Amino acid sequence: MRLPYGPAIDTPLILAPMAGVSEAAFRQICRAHGADILMTEFLSAEAIRRGVRKTIEGAEFEARERPIGVQIYGSDPGAMARAAAIVTEAYEPDFIDINFGCPVKKVVKRLGGSGCLQDLDLVERNIRAVVGATHVPVTVKTRSGWNDATRRPVEIGLRMQEAGARAFTLHARTRSQMFSGSADWDEIAQVVDALEIPVIGNGDIRNAEDVRRMRDYTGCAGVMVGRGSFGNPWLFRDARALLRGSPAPAAPDAAERFAVAMAHAVLALRLQGDTRHTVVEFRKHLGWYTKGLHGAAALRQRLFDVASMGEAEAIFRGYLSAHAGAPVAAAA
Repeated sequence: MRLPYGPAIDTPLILAPMAGVSEAAFRQICRAHGADILMTEFLSAEAIRRGVRKTIEGAEFEARERPIGVQIYGSDPGAMARAAAIVTEAYEPDFIDINFGCPVKKVVKRLGGSGCLQDLDLVERNIRAVVGATHVPVTVKTRSGWNDATRRPVEIGLRMQEAGARAFTLHARTRSQMFSGSADWDEIAQVVDALEIPVIGNGDIRNAEDVRRMRDYTGCAGVMVGRGSFGNPWLFRDARALLRGSPAPAAPDAAERFAVAMAHAVLALRLQGDTRHTVVEFRKHLGWYTKGLHGAAALRQRLFDVASMGEAEAIFRGYLSAHAGAPVAAAA
């Protein structure tokens, strides 16, 4: 089943909206390596409505990032509608997604994110408000329920579909699970069978083979990739190969990893500003790119102290000189 946005391909690969990670530089690196659809970090509808500059800037994207969705969250239908209207007029995204899945306490305590799952009538009102405020497709991302007692993903999906959602992404955990335990892919399959709109699977996608397994197991229309993409944009390239029935390309060696890490760094400086703050925020990405390399733990410790991208590049050059020809090892 085709999504209401994006390319007409089987099983599009979607980069998940992740706070502090899914900024434009990371999105563009993932797009260059095969992500079919991108999404912004989740943005507060109330902050957008009030004109908070930092939040509104989070909805910005470049043309090369299309197709892209802007994700918003909140519990007040009026604020959600106004935010959707502002985003649509200012940026004309390919779709607007509503976050009903974030489990973070400061979000859910105000019934935002997965907090809304405690009141499905409120969920419906929010979706209808957003649908009425924009002409672009409105989609939703949610969890299987607030806790085990309210774990009813099919009911949740049907109600969101009835309220006007054009696609449904299920992270098959409850809010109470946070990110622990395992995502229940059986629930994704059940929702696929029950809904008439496309269903996107999310949860426990750690590598390219997981993408293929989820597609085959659940029949989902698309697969959303989150933390598995950290320092590993090649996951999208490899997953597309497996979905087409081709062998996955060779894993990137240290030189390729570092080259992409520095290309990512250059993008971050251009898009986020050539400041110390950008460098400090980028350190986590530098660390992620080292995963699986010999001596990765020691390498990460050095990278976490850099004050400039030039320092990081010098550390990478030194590592390559000292470890010429070293194979990628088990994650360290």
